[in-house]
Amino acid sequence: MNLPMHLRLSLFALAAATATAATAAERLTITVTQDLSIARPSETITVPWKSVNDALPHAGVQHIVVRDAAGHVLPYQVTNVAPEAKDPQRIGVAYGELLFQHDFAPGEKRATFTVEKLDAVVPPFPAKVSARIVPERLDDFAWENDKIAHRTYGPALAAPAPAGSDKEVLKTSGLDIWFKRVPYPIVDRWYNVGHDHYHHDEGEGLDMYNVGTTLGAGGTGIWSGGKLWSGINFTHWKVLANGPLRAIFELTYDGWDAAGTQVAEVKRFTVDAGHYFDRIDSTFTFAGGRPLTVAVGLNKEPADKGEDAKSTLTEDKASKALVQWVAQKTMGDFGVAVIVPAAGTPAYGADARNAFMLAPATSGRPLRYYVGAAWTRAGEITSAQQWKRYVADEAARVASPVHVSLSTR
Repeated sequence: MNLPMHLRLSLFALAAATATAATAAERLTITVTQDLSIARPSETITVPWKSVNDALPHAGVQHIVVRDAAGHVLPYQVTNVAPEAKDPQRIGVAYGELLFQHDFAPGEKRATFTVEKLDAVVPPFPAKVSARIVPERLDDFAWENDKIAHRTYGPALAAPAPAGSDKEVLKTSGLDIWFKRVPYPIVDRWYNVGHDHYHHDEGEGLDMYNVGTTLGAGGTGIWSGGKLWSGINFTHWKVLANGPLRAIFELTYDGWDAAGTQVAEVKRFTVDAGHYFDRIDSTFTFAGGRPLTVAVGLNKEPADKGEDAKSTLTEDKASKALVQWVAQKTMGDFGVAVIVPAAGTPAYGADARNAFMLAPATSGRPLRYYVGAAWTRAGEITSAQQWKRYVADEAARVASPVHVSLSTR
């Protein structure tokens, strides 16, 4: 795992200071196994906090250390599921899961880690992910990790422009992409420099993806009667976790008409460091007992203006994915994809502006899918073939999750 020098030094200091802090009775051993032969970089390992507390009674989020088999200290995160909870017994009732990451090398099938309780305070690790509402730009909601950034739009952007103003008006539930060429956070910086700057590559990347009123990169709608029925801007937001390794947030879309059926939606996003793909769990609510057909889509022509772009869409049924590659004239090429791992043979569809995958959704039950994007100027994925391979590998990882076992021996 490549870390900045200042972080490597802080982790080394922490390891040295706590090398003898834990006894055998205060150690939880975590064994992670997996079945794939491919590499699995930045694989996120999750352990219920209850299991941590059972092994390390009264451990606090700021008083543990996670180590790999070689003894290296690893960055970690503990999710907070009940921030208002009272915890006089110090059993961690407010905590959800302990998270950390491991880079599985090709062919590596097993890795072992330990969690130890410390007296010393462990400072927070530098954040690689973030998610927030952006009041300085109406009410965008933006999120990013060290690979890619995204945003989407709230009700203020959809509101009519006051007379005499130049306010932008856009009604869409589509998802946008901000392409990065640096690993550090850029969302705050780009909003700070303003619209005229982040639409040009000044060294960190740019916003060149065209959403408009399409589904954008992974938006959803209902496919009925040969027509796509989609909502508009989100109405409510909620951040559930915010780094350093994982961000989780929800966006709520009020009811819209889908061929005579009122549909509402809540999207839960899970954004992990080190990944080009985000996980989205969309829960649709509607009357009637029959499932509706959901479209998870991509804008057919998302390139920036004047790029004379060529967009190619591939239906990868083996990976249950829809893969897009956009070749541009001056701004570099980029790939976008959705993976819908729902059971059954993948189904595809299209209208004039969107291509999409189709999946049944039952009211009140989440539909899980994955959305990803990459840009050649970032230097890691530089060809259409490489993007297709990455998407196929991501689909394989989704279909074959890691297995976690715990021991206090």
